[in-house]
Amino acid sequence: MREPGRGRRRLLGVAWSVTIAAVVLLGFAGYLFGLSGLQEARHQSTAYATLRDQLGKATAPTGPTTDGAPLAVLDIPALGLHQAVVVEGTNGRDLMRGPGHRRDTVLPGQPGVAVLFGRSTAFGAPFAGLAGLRPGDGIDITTGQGSFHYTVNASGDGDHPIKDSAPNRLVLVTGDSSWIPTSTVLIGARLDGDPQPLGARRPAAAPADKALAADKGALSALQLWSLALLLAVVAAGLAARHWRRSASYLCFAPVLAALFWAVYENAAALLPNVY
Repeated sequence: MREPGRGRRRLLGVAWSVTIAAVVLLGFAGYLFGLSGLQEARHQSTAYATLRDQLGKATAPTGPTTDGAPLAVLDIPALGLHQAVVVEGTNGRDLMRGPGHRRDTVLPGQPGVAVLFGRSTAFGAPFAGLAGLRPGDGIDITTGQGSFHYTVNASGDGDHPIKDSAPNRLVLVTGDSSWIPTSTVLIGARLDGDPQPLGARRPAAAPADKALAADKGALSALQLWSLALLLAVVAAGLAARHWRRSASYLCFAPVLAALFWAVYENAAALLPNVY
């Protein structure tokens, strides 16, 4: 015969598992659509102070630089985007900091085609509404080589690339959906005026730098942080059984919050980089 209550305990275990999974998923949604914007704003504030200091000292980058380093200030009045700091790189982690410059293209203001990526939904969504830009809208960018004005003149998408013969252009790229994007929105703009000299030779782009790419390197980090979170939850449960419950929860709350943040950040890096 079955042990009395075994079925009830099993049902209770399943209920707890479902509840925990739901809480984790809701927490991830809260992070992605709420807290990630605060994270991006903090990065932007720090990057702006750094870049402003570099511009004042004439030491801002004019060629290849390290991942995530600030290199330009972007203004798109029609989007309500003002003094957004563009960082180097376009992988998922780079774009958590703000708009990113694709490393294998020239810098804005230089001869050729400069490409900037930006997220459409999470982490401040700097390029939300990008599809609404119209011919004639202005784009202003300041780099270590000066200030430049571009005028929007073309649009496209992942299936219909921009066709423009102008030698000096800017292309803005983001996701095509506020859900999980499956294609891209492209906006093209021509440089008004003369370009500045090219910097050093640009490095090749990595697979994670391309539009809609996921940062696969985050998977191993996600597994490790998830394991650490599981161990911390178990430790918190054991502590609550042997100590005062309120004191245990108070002690473990900062640890659990930090681990949840690390898990969510690495999970977000596995989403398309322009999301």
